[in-house]
Amino acid sequence: MKDIALIDEFLNYLKFERHFSPHTAKCYAADLYQFCAYIHGDMEAATGRQNFTRPAVAGRADAGAGSAAPATSGPSVALADAAGPARLLSIDAERVKTFLAFLGTQSYSKSTTARKLATLRSFYKFCMRRGYVETHPLATIRTPKQEKRLPKCLTVEQINTLLSTPDDGTLLGARDRAMLEVVYSTGLRVSELVDLNRNDVDFTNQAVRVRGKGKKQRITPIGQTALAALKKYTGLRDADPRSATFHAEALFVNKHGQRLSTRSVRRKLDKYLLECGLDPSISPHTLRHSFATHMLENGADLRSVQEMLGHRSLSTTQIYTHLTAQRLKSAYDEAHPRS
Repeated sequence: MKDIALIDEFLNYLKFERHFSPHTAKCYAADLYQFCAYIHGDMEAATGRQNFTRPAVAGRADAGAGSAAPATSGPSVALADAAGPARLLSIDAERVKTFLAFLGTQSYSKSTTARKLATLRSFYKFCMRRGYVETHPLATIRTPKQEKRLPKCLTVEQINTLLSTPDDGTLLGARDRAMLEVVYSTGLRVSELVDLNRNDVDFTNQAVRVRGKGKKQRITPIGQTALAALKKYTGLRDADPRSATFHAEALFVNKHGQRLSTRSVRRKLDKYLLECGLDPSISPHTLRHSFATHMLENGADLRSVQEMLGHRSLSTTQIYTHLTAQRLKSAYDEAHPRS
């Protein structure tokens, strides 16, 4: 088995068995192609800062429709159809350590290096399960300690300013107001937001059915303010003369009536941040962070917030307890005369 075929098999596993999102699978692929370039001595590809894609290998007959990552004009890795087993299957811990040293020379951040290591751990765990390797080459390698970075969070006043910015007297303005209200009311990821269908919203029971990571579904509460914004948006949408041509299932559609993309949500948010004078680096994920932080600050328990966010591990949700503790400390320092 050649390296590229092995990587393709792993990516198909992520896509069809683990149900990873296309974006996540693309990141895994990029990390593996870089590692592959490195072990094959193609340092030009390995040191590049381009988005690594499936290397173009001349004369391949298996780059057809069944491949998880079609051949592109990406970095040229020296993977010509050489005889013998894939080099990826002969890697040991020392080779991985030299790769880590190489990443250090390229000034990658600790978080990026940790992500690349996580990709390799997952890949070789897959190889062990398939019987391609007997030992895990990363078993003795520790992930570098990372700096703890607290998520950015808006104040309630900033949230109110942002959510009141769209003009909900128009169809597109009402849509944008409803989108922002829904994200802050439910803590949805932007990918989950654009994946919502109209029948996912239960107005009677004030709940939303969400399709999260790995195709896992959850039911999360939604507030009356967000529901009111949704009713206004859907009312204007249904009254539009073009509504019969709109995507029937999608909750949020663009001006052409097609399902809205995550990139479009980001562009709309950027527009309103500029209009209301808030930090332009704020992202849709900041609204999710703000939802979690404000819930905990107002007495919600950690387990409930974990379920609403769709976090698999409670430790992921606990980062928000650090954020709320930091805010309390700041308030104490500002208010107490002997702080």
